[in-house]
Amino acid sequence: MNSSNSFQPGASPVGISRTRSDRFNEWLDRHSQTFFIAPAVVLLLIFAIFPTFYSIVFALSRVKFTANGLRFRFVWFDNFLAQFSGNEQAHFLGRLTNISVLGWVFFAVITAATLWWLYKSFRNGASVVGLIGRFISAAMAISIAFLLGATLLSGNPWGTLMTTMFYVVVGCTVQFLIGTALAFLCSQPISGKNFFRVLFFIPLMITPLGVGYAFKMVLDITKGPLQPLWDAIGLQNWAWSTDAWAARWFVILGDSWQWIPFIFIVMLAALENVSRDQVEAAEVDGASNVQIFREITWPQIMPVAVTVILIRMIEAFKIVDLPNIMTSGGPGIATESMTLHSYFLWRANDMGSSAAVAYLLLILTVVVCSSFFNYIVLGQLRKAK
Repeated sequence: MNSSNSFQPGASPVGISRTRSDRFNEWLDRHSQTFFIAPAVVLLLIFAIFPTFYSIVFALSRVKFTANGLRFRFVWFDNFLAQFSGNEQAHFLGRLTNISVLGWVFFAVITAATLWWLYKSFRNGASVVGLIGRFISAAMAISIAFLLGATLLSGNPWGTLMTTMFYVVVGCTVQFLIGTALAFLCSQPISGKNFFRVLFFIPLMITPLGVGYAFKMVLDITKGPLQPLWDAIGLQNWAWSTDAWAARWFVILGDSWQWIPFIFIVMLAALENVSRDQVEAAEVDGASNVQIFREITWPQIMPVAVTVILIRMIEAFKIVDLPNIMTSGGPGIATESMTLHSYFLWRANDMGSSAAVAYLLLILTVVVCSSFFNYIVLGQLRKAK
């Protein structure tokens, strides 16, 4: 008893120190993930989140440069409203005067179809959140339909918003069709397909800056390498950069040359993973190539297809390099995207309007891409199941 009592007081400090050490180690193990991720979170806050909130301050302010730095005067949503009225309306939305009968009919048809879609969603018991999302998508669809009817179908010039939508809708459609067709050809048992796989992938490795300057040089009517071709077809006195539609299509041509390889390589991977057993069984049963593609190949590659379209759409909304290099947004503002519009305003030291246009582009991108994902991507996936 005495020896035990004499040993216990001397051993207790060691036991206590070991207990504290164990507790500290356990606490460190529990929070190790936090410690490891903390540097990345701090960098994200510094270089991403803080500039985002700072840009909101720019969008809600009139900014002036002074000898002491920047001076902010809050104007709230005036920078946003200026894009929809006054002198900036024609730049952002286009000229909305003298709307033709065809324009009004087109707008009425799209509006009626959209409202009927909303009514069906309500009758089918959509949730409150779902109805709010559908209402936002419907409002965007009706607004774009009005702009199309008031500009394109009425002979009026459109603004940077519709130019951006033209690049996204038309450009992504052309690129997807050509990229998928090339991928389908290279997935067939043809000779030399490995060479073409490498050849088609090369444009993706070139920077947009290089693509813009290359196409500007190639398409030069007077000095470019295609000058003999222009002369042969009688276009030696024609300048594509002064024709609004020609300039838009040539910008899409350069953008397609760069981004078709991206769609090609992704779709090629999807096509090569299609079950050969099902294809061979369909061939034995006498199915045509069109039937095989529609009934077997497309359902299997469809999830990849809609995903690659969504990724490409997000990227297309940000197009700025090619229109800036090839046409400087001209003729007039015919090829000026919203990103380039924001850049020109920033270069003119109109920081508030530049930030406002950038946030309008963000809203447009989120609504269009979210609508595409929810109503087309998820809808196709449900049908495939």
